[in-house]
Amino acid sequence: MTSLQEKASRAFTYSCYHSRNRSGEQFVAEHVFSYQIAGTLAVEDGNQTWFFREGDFRLVRRNHLLKFVKEPPAGGEFKSVSVFLDQETLRDFSIEYGYKAEKSPASNAIISLHANPLLLGFINSLGPYQDLNQSGNENLLHLKRREAILVLLQTNPELQSILFDFSEPGKIDLEAFMHRNFHFNVELKRFAYLTGRSLATFKRDFEKIFHLSPSRWLQQRRLQEAHYLIKEKKKAPSEVYLDLGFEDLSHFSFAFKKMFGVAPTKILQT
Repeated sequence: MTSLQEKASRAFTYSCYHSRNRSGEQFVAEHVFSYQIAGTLAVEDGNQTWFFREGDFRLVRRNHLLKFVKEPPAGGEFKSVSVFLDQETLRDFSIEYGYKAEKSPASNAIISLHANPLLLGFINSLGPYQDLNQSGNENLLHLKRREAILVLLQTNPELQSILFDFSEPGKIDLEAFMHRNFHFNVELKRFAYLTGRSLATFKRDFEKIFHLSPSRWLQQRRLQEAHYLIKEKKKAPSEVYLDLGFEDLSHFSFAFKKMFGVAPTKILQT
């Protein structure tokens, strides 16, 4: 069981950026309730893209792969505040108050929430807590997170079936999932988990479908997509390598040349 101190240490997060920030991909392990203070945020999950501006609220659902691009306003800072709603806190809350998922939750990775005085009042109340993610404030932060849950349920009762759905991902179509999510640079165990498989079963099923190991197929599929984007869409290699799951430009260029026999910059010039 996670200690109260460990949970409190990641209860609230304030994000501030002076320049455009491409956060890359992220596996969202817990529900996250967020408010956009300044700047814009673009988020995509392989199926859909969301744009959030100053004053927007959102709930990011757990067990999703997402990519983020954070853009500060002209001459200002990108700012957002997030409250992390971990499974243990939600389970305890459901037992105490009798909440449970009453129907199958929606499948969207992100839910846009309409602004209202109660949500705004809660966000404004977080100001004094900005510097309290440290030892000695665990109980106070724990209560504030429970307040966030109550406020969300009061303003958006339909979230009950999302917040208190404690089921794990079920077994899904592996081939369709990988074609949709190959560009996310996460460990194979994440892909396995999200497709409802153990790592061993994931690898076995993968090779039956694609006739390649997951690592080999992922690299080939990402390079094929890069070739298309560079040649047909005229995108620079520096624009595409991060979006396609490569960690650095030199490794991408080396792998690209090895597969296609020519450097990606040469493809761009043709």
